[in-house]
Amino acid sequence: MTPSRARRGSLRLATAVTATLALVAGLLTATATPSAAVVSGPVIDQNFADPDVMKVGRTYYAYATNSDGRNIKWATSTDLVTWTVQPSDALPALGAWADPTWSFPPGGPGDHGVWAPEVFATGPRSFVMWYTAHDRASGKQCIGAATATAPGGPFTPRDTTLVCTPETGGVIDASSFAENGRRYMLWKNDGNCCAQDTWLHLQQVTADGLRRTGAETELVKQNKPFEGNLVEAPTLWKHGGSYVLFYSANFFGNGSYISSYATSKNLRGPYTKASVPLMTTDAFAGTVRGPGGQDVVVGPDGRDRIVFHGWNSAFTYRAMYSQRLDWQGSRPIVEGAKVRYEAEDAAFTRANARYAAGGASNGVVVGGIDFDDSRVTFTVYVPRAGSYRLYTRYANGSDAGAASHTLSVNGTAAGTVDYPVTGWDNWQTSERTVTLAAGNNTLAYGKGANFAELDAIDIA
Repeated sequence: MTPSRARRGSLRLATAVTATLALVAGLLTATATPSAAVVSGPVIDQNFADPDVMKVGRTYYAYATNSDGRNIKWATSTDLVTWTVQPSDALPALGAWADPTWSFPPGGPGDHGVWAPEVFATGPRSFVMWYTAHDRASGKQCIGAATATAPGGPFTPRDTTLVCTPETGGVIDASSFAENGRRYMLWKNDGNCCAQDTWLHLQQVTADGLRRTGAETELVKQNKPFEGNLVEAPTLWKHGGSYVLFYSANFFGNGSYISSYATSKNLRGPYTKASVPLMTTDAFAGTVRGPGGQDVVVGPDGRDRIVFHGWNSAFTYRAMYSQRLDWQGSRPIVEGAKVRYEAEDAAFTRANARYAAGGASNGVVVGGIDFDDSRVTFTVYVPRAGSYRLYTRYANGSDAGAASHTLSVNGTAAGTVDYPVTGWDNWQTSERTVTLAAGNNTLAYGKGANFAELDAIDIA
């Protein structure tokens, strides 16, 4: 029999493990991070990208990036599930500063750069739309404003831009956040167009939403491997005492697009990013492709919902999805997406952490689970009691064949988790069902047959 690799190297790795755990403690921002599962399907199954949702009375209004000959598409619903896409254009004309003939990509059909609308009320019959369009003068994307007396418009554009900084690549993706009688604007400088950083910005605006005022703050920029060369589409939400900054990242045009988040106790930061994304294609087992352009809204039942877009299977349009949004403290949990827990963040005794090759999640795993009193104990949170799927990422290089770990759930024996032979550093997934209580649960892995290492677990 071959003991697990972390045990065989435990003495020479002791210093490295200490450094690893210090690194993990410094870099990981949450003990759990999302990964994968299945959603029931889009709530608007046609092109409806970058959705923004506002509630007026009992009606929800959704607005989307230009398509189907309309600058801004819009739709209505009373439950965030059944939607009616309206035939009119909420923004039939652009401001004088914008070029309505520009297309992205150049010569491409349909997309004239009128992107990511944001709509909010400033009075009972006073509504403001912020939108992105192509600036005639600079040749970059800029943000303008328009006003209307009804949520569906038609919105009348103002003649000048609200934010336009061509020197930073232009600006896109305006969104709004209000607190204590003050409204703030968030946006992205479009630096990825021009080999520059992409920052998410925050600045207060006047009560009518038509002029910026006060200091401008840079919140976060791209600096995580999964973000590619950009962050964009900011959405600021306050939950409890924490500000949660949702954002999208990576290339919008395929399945690599993602949504993630960062948190702060202060409006202007500093913000601490989650260590892995909130929503990815893999997180939804491929049923949503490139989830992003998110917005957050309170549903008719008083619970938070997250709306976002994802590509159809042919990658010809981005449909709109609406999922329940739960919370564990300041950490958001999207219904239908797995939540990942790293083994190195678990509590373990008579076991060892080590750096790992072969695509291990976060590059650190736990092995040496080779003794009767070896334990790796995860604390996992679920918002509702019930039956869940447990996905265990493992590697089994035992000479003797199949391996296993014993499993206990909340102190009660729950059988084993079984692992076919994979070879060391070849990380695969073993799947089984567990029954969990609402709130925190403990899942403890112990010594079973032969030897295997743990990379991470996912709960869905």
